[in-house]
Amino acid sequence: MISTNTDNFVSILTQVAIAYREKNHPLPATAAIVNALLAAETTAKQQRLNYEFDSLVGTWRLCFATGTKKARERGGIILGKGWYVPKLAKIQISFSADSETDSNRGEIGNQVKLGAILLQLTGPAKYLGKKNILAFDFTQMFLQLFGRTIYQQKIRSGKSQSEDFYNQPIAKQAFFAFFLVNADLIAARGRGGGLALWVRENV
Repeated sequence: MISTNTDNFVSILTQVAIAYREKNHPLPATAAIVNALLAAETTAKQQRLNYEFDSLVGTWRLCFATGTKKARERGGIILGKGWYVPKLAKIQISFSADSETDSNRGEIGNQVKLGAILLQLTGPAKYLGKKNILAFDFTQMFLQLFGRTIYQQKIRSGKSQSEDFYNQPIAKQAFFAFFLVNADLIAARGRGGGLALWVRENV
């Protein structure tokens, strides 16, 4: 049975944030993280928690994720065991709001940094506050070496794709359904069914 003790699952997930910020701090077992994420998701549904888009604005580091696999029966999916992202590979997601036009619209950035190499994808995002769902699309790609952009390319149709994005139904878009958001960490389930945990980066 999944525990819904708020203090318990928040404490477990916060240990991950501490471990990624401090050296020699032990990481909880992956099974404990999966259970804590499921408990957080259950609590969010039971309490009908709502988060504002502003609470997502910032830069977050991916620490933990689960894959999915098809269930043998009923054609559903089940979670994988989950895995920690190696600390040497910094994978970040960022959100910014477009306060001039619509506070629930903005931009998403996803980047992977390994040594001097940085690969970044950016694009439009829109937030459905009542459902805590953030839909997004990547329309630009950048590659940097030692802080200098050496490659930049539009993905698919670039600007026109960004303009059409806001008129498309969520069912046709990539999205995250957030179920835990606080000052230190955010957690969500992706469209494919996997879970992910990010911790705030101080940049």
